[in-house]
Amino acid sequence: MERIVLGKTKDVYRLDDGNYLLKFKDDVTGANGVFDPGANTVGLSIEGAGRAGLRLTKYFFELINGAGIPTHYLAADIEQATMTVMPAKMFGRGVEVILRYRAVGSFHRRYGLYCQEGDPLDGYIEITLKDDDRGDPLITIDALEMLGIMTKEEYKVLVRLAGKIGGIIKDELARKHLELYDIKFEFGRVGVDDHVALIDEISGGNMRAYRDGKYIEPLLLEKLILDQ
Repeated sequence: MERIVLGKTKDVYRLDDGNYLLKFKDDVTGANGVFDPGANTVGLSIEGAGRAGLRLTKYFFELINGAGIPTHYLAADIEQATMTVMPAKMFGRGVEVILRYRAVGSFHRRYGLYCQEGDPLDGYIEITLKDDDRGDPLITIDALEMLGIMTKEEYKVLVRLAGKIGGIIKDELARKHLELYDIKFEFGRVGVDDHVALIDEISGGNMRAYRDGKYIEPLLLEKLILDQ
């Protein structure tokens, strides 16, 4: 087993059978010791965060796979904090897809002239490039195609899948009396036909969820979803 990526919140290993192993860490994104799912740096370490993130990731990926939506997920080992996945090719050097149901975080910071914090959004989707040096800049469909990162057809598929996946997760949280404010996905090309598929993880560190207007921390969110 060869480690090929030393990541902020997970390491990636290549397996002998051609698949990959993701090793989840207890590090989470943020700044100055404060957790922030939209940050592009590690802000703190929370004991048990890796396994909690994997438990939630396993739960949601199995729901999504069961709905017939393509992902790279194969299996997970909670005790070892590892997930086995199919190989995936990134779009460019990686893109992130943010699905927003309420105006919080960077959306409100950018567009606060036109909205109040917490205002409802109709499943707004935006794409950013994974580029720490440039603050993960927003990018449009035209620029994605012009720069050779993805085609317009791939973009349309990606947006459609993100909406479906977000709906599954939003409905699941609602069953636990939780409201999903926003969530961050990553997609790539998977399989011999390079079809668009959900990759990476779906954990509390990738989303903002609230109950009765109060933000729920990632470790508590995992408990509320899985232990009720």
